This record gives sequence, structure tokens and C-alpha cells, in this order.
Amino acid sequence: MAILVTGGAGYIGSHTVAELVAHGEEVVVLDHLGTGHRGAVLGAPFYEADIQDERTVREIIGRHGVDAVIHFAANSLVGESVKDPLKYYANNVTGTQKLLSALIAEGVKRFVLSSTAAVYGEPVRTPIEEDDPKQPTNPYGETKLAIERMLHWCHAAYGLSSISLRYFNAAGAHPGLPIGEDHRPETHLIPIVLQAALGQRPCVQVFGRDYPTPDGTCIRDYIHVMDLASAHRLAVARLRTQHVGAEAYNLGNGQGFSVQQVIITAREVTGRDIPVQDAPRRPGDPAVLVASSRRAREVLGWQPQFPDLRDIIASAWRWHSTHPNGYTA
Repeated sequence: MAILVTGGAGYIGSHTVAELVAHGEEVVVLDHLGTGHRGAVLGAPFYEADIQDERTVREIIGRHGVDAVIHFAANSLVGESVKDPLKYYANNVTGTQKLLSALIAEGVKRFVLSSTAAVYGEPVRTPIEEDDPKQPTNPYGETKLAIERMLHWCHAAYGLSSISLRYFNAAGAHPGLPIGEDHRPETHLIPIVLQAALGQRPCVQVFGRDYPTPDGTCIRDYIHVMDLASAHRLAVARLRTQHVGAEAYNLGNGQGFSVQQVIITAREVTGRDIPVQDAPRRPGDPAVLVASSRRAREVLGWQPQFPDLRDIIASAWRWHSTHPNGYTA
């Protein structure tokens, strides 16, 4: 039986495809290439199509004998979601509803959702637990939470089993394959820092140095993309062996790293100067965002293999330094 990966030409999706293929899974990828890259898909059949094209989705399921879906396809820029919320509701919520309709019509009852820590909003404690309040502060988080709730009702009505994986800051690159992070525009800290190391941007802006943290800069939970990929593989395995309802798991490193720590470590890894420019705090930036992954470790048997910040940045640097223009030749 095959696993359909939607958004499999994107950053986390392509690494998950590689992880599944490496473990002998039959994989098929669907992506409309709005933000993904055809060159990121290695070792799996690829269909350029939209998740809202129910006819094509159903044809793919029938042709490949799909029994499980890992769903990455979504818009995911927080700032853009605030400026254009209807785009996010249309693509994320309505798009997922149409995808689920196709799956249910074809009898596919296993679904893994790429969710986000943004469903929590401002954390009430650190580390964040799965049962903590969900109060998103932006439309992106709101749409992911709406999908999670939709999955709950799909289990009640149609018997769909699902696992939602809520993660924080994906980083790094595949240790052996030529795939990595290539967002346009780039909004993630580690690639921005490495672009500054490459001279592709003049500096790194540090938004606030007066937070209640050891060095005054924000602390975030950075997790290697291959650790995220393995969690998706384990989630499918659980759905294939256990009858579950609609479960959710945090995926985090278990420790946080500050903006200043990232910059210092990147200087050490690259051996290059990385100019910094201080800037005011951004509204809505919490001082600390760190996840508890206890439930994923205990239930899924998940264990991060790349928890060290230096290893995460080093893998990203190998990709960015050998692919300075990303997937563009």
C-alpha cells in the first residue's frame, strides 16, 4: 500500500518523502508547486496538481493503492495570513475539506496532518503540553486548529483515524541527499543567518534584546527536519497498527535556543562574520516557545537524532553553501 504525501515538494514534505522511501515505503507525491520545488522530490512518482482537484486525487488513490495520507500542502506564512486571511481559509481549510472528501469517497481512513505550534497562541506555560489552551493569534494558526477540529468530527462521522503533529521551528537539511530549505521569501531564522554568512543579505535583524531570557533575545525550539520526517513515518505506522481517533502530538527538541545562540553557533560553524542589526521587538513575539514532546516519545516511540544546535546548523550550512541559489540552477 502507498502513502500519498501532499505538498511533498516542499521543505518538510520532501524530507519526509526521502525518509519514507529510505524505509521501503511506496510513496506518491502531489504538489501544485506554488512554493515547492520539483527538484526536491527524489525517489517517488510525482503529480503536479492541487489538493482541491478531487477527481485527480481520487484517480491517484486508485492508481497507487493509497492507504494513508500525510498532508503538508498549505500556506504557512504568519504575516501573510494576517494580511490575507481569506486566502488561508480558502487554501488551508477548504482545500483540506476537499482533500478529505476525496479520501473518504475512496475509503482511505488514515491521515497525518502537518500542524503547528501556532494553534496555542501565547503559551500559558513552558514547555507547552498538548492539552494546553488553543488560542491562535493569527489566521495561519486558526486555520490549522480548524483542520484539527474537522478531523475530530471526521472520525466521529466517517471513522477517519488521524494524527496531527504540532511542531515549532524546522531547520537543517538531509545529511546525504541534495535537498534542503529554499523558501521565497525566506522567513526562518537559521537560513536567514546563513544567507548573511554567504553575503546574500547585508545583516541579520535581531528583534529585541530586552526579553526576560538569559541573553535578552527570544528563545525558540529548533528541530531538525529529519527528526520531523521520522515522526511522520512513525505516525503512519501507528495508524496502520492501532485504531485511533483524532490524536495530536507536539514535536520539539526539548530545549530552546536563543536568537543570539543561533548567530554565535552559525559564526562558529561557517567560520564567517555574520553582521547583526538590532531592531525593536515585533508585536506578538513571546519570549520563549518550547514544546514538551513527552507524549510523542512515549506513544510514537519517537526519539530526535539531531538535537544539537551545532549539528542542525552544520547540516543547513552544507546545503546552503553548496546550493546558494536553492533549487535554481
